[in-house]
Amino acid sequence: QESLVESGGGSVQAGGSLRLSCVASGYTSTNNCMGWFRQAPGKEREGVASIYAGGRSTRYADSVKGRFTISQDNAKNTVYLQMNSLVPEDTAMYYCATVWNCYTPAWDRYAEVWGQGTLVTVSS
Repeated sequence: QESLVESGGGSVQAGGSLRLSCVASGYTSTNNCMGWFRQAPGKEREGVASIYAGGRSTRYADSVKGRFTISQDNAKNTVYLQMNSLVPEDTAMYYCATVWNCYTPAWDRYAEVWGQGTLVTVSS
């Protein structure tokens, strides 16, 4: 059975940093296309970052470019999201997911297997 488990969320002050981790098990491999998503209260879920082509290619939402970095460690079957310079608007539940098509700017429409999420709260 495929599964994804996120961790690393927490509460930080604005300007702080967090690193989220997503461990895949079962038939899921982080060497495939993987994505991080987030959903804030009262808002739609949005794609934050994706990684594909064996980690050689990444995409980021405009709102996080230059602050967030997605990476993967295939030996550990883990995908990371390093989040720096956090702002209150980053407060959300963060999810990782497998994505069956990362080769499109609309990659966030193609998520398949989801984790349970990890909560990030940024205070001002």
